[in-house]
Amino acid sequence: MSISQQTSRRQFLQSTVAAGAASILLPSTNRAFGYESPNERPVFATIGLRNQGWAITNKSFQFADFAALADIDANVLGTNVEKVEKKQGKKPDAYKDYRKILDRKDIDAVMIATPDHWHTKVAVEAMYAGKDVYCEKPLTLTIAEGKLIEKVVKETGRVFQVGTMQRSESGQRFLQAVALVKNGRIGTVTRVTCGIGGMVASPVIPEAPVPEQLDWEFWLGPAPKVSYRALPEMREGYGGGVPLYSNAHYSFRNWHEYSGGKLTDWGAHHVDIASWALGASETGPSKVTPLEYTLPVDYKDGHPVVADQYNAATKFEIQVDMPNDVEMIITSEGDNGILFEGTEGRFFVNRGKITGKPVEDLKENPLPEGAIEDVYGGKVSANHTANFIEGMKSRKQPISDVWSHNRMLEICHLSNIAMRLGRGLNWDPVNRKIIDDAQANTFLSRENRKGYEINM
Repeated sequence: MSISQQTSRRQFLQSTVAAGAASILLPSTNRAFGYESPNERPVFATIGLRNQGWAITNKSFQFADFAALADIDANVLGTNVEKVEKKQGKKPDAYKDYRKILDRKDIDAVMIATPDHWHTKVAVEAMYAGKDVYCEKPLTLTIAEGKLIEKVVKETGRVFQVGTMQRSESGQRFLQAVALVKNGRIGTVTRVTCGIGGMVASPVIPEAPVPEQLDWEFWLGPAPKVSYRALPEMREGYGGGVPLYSNAHYSFRNWHEYSGGKLTDWGAHHVDIASWALGASETGPSKVTPLEYTLPVDYKDGHPVVADQYNAATKFEIQVDMPNDVEMIITSEGDNGILFEGTEGRFFVNRGKITGKPVEDLKENPLPEGAIEDVYGGKVSANHTANFIEGMKSRKQPISDVWSHNRMLEICHLSNIAMRLGRGLNWDPVNRKIIDDAQANTFLSRENRKGYEINM
């Protein structure tokens, strides 16, 4: 695409957003985004199909039709094409290269479930192609990527849902938790503990032949060029058998080159709810301090000194100084979930339960009528995809918007940086920079590998 074409598209999008148009004309499709009738089904495509890619696609069939799928693993792609065809009765088109999906004029939105290091590039290019975006969490690999996505959402007027589905699903337990805090049922909040579990260490993982079905060069994409590594032991599931230990497939979460370990995996869920309940969705911490932690390999100047083992922290306890003198603890120990503590009580919530005296007291003293809806901003959607589609129709941002997501994800990213450098970090939530630590600030962004820059 020429620069003049890009400029014209951006000018068009900016003018429609500035005019406050309720129905936006898709520049790539000439279709009215207001939808001609309430029964019209939007057309989706999924990019990245292992693990969460299938999960978010599967729960979306009741709301949307899937015209195309993309994945760089031929086996995963083929398996999911068959599954989608069986579910919706129509075979989707299959691509290795996601850019062919973005060129399609019939696709309204994309669902992105690639490894984390691909999220920003695909999402930004999708928005400039006129697509609304649902992207799995964690949204970004770095804090700078979050700022870029915010800029592009604002510039293009695209609707963008992040896959922090606890805001819409899990039996509304997390919504109830936020409502309990906001209605003062534990008094003034003093402490919140997010239990997110730990990672496993790995043995030495040797270089290995790249599986025939995997395009390793394309899988690495924006990340540094390295050899494929794997041990022969296999695990089943996740879209087919994959190595139990590798530097790809499901194991990508264990490597800082592609993800952020448990901090940006489960942390992206529980820190999100905790920050929401504390009213900190538009600000951030003042300090992040690693109290105890274990890194599986040695680090020098914040970088692992070996490339043949997992490098994300396996155990940790991190203290986060939040606004209003609230202490947040993020830990690999204890139950997975969130413990809220205040001057008048405490309670615990996770995906399976919400317990504690403030919850028991609801039998005699229920929350005010509409308290859950007040938290959600209206009637709670059938699921997270439904909320996304409601946003596509109204042209309003969904419940998991990029701004609140990035604010809480900054806590997770800073926690990883603090452990990698072995020191606490003072954070300026207004300018979104680490205070008086030039070395730490270099970890707020990463350059994409040549040839995989973001197409702006």
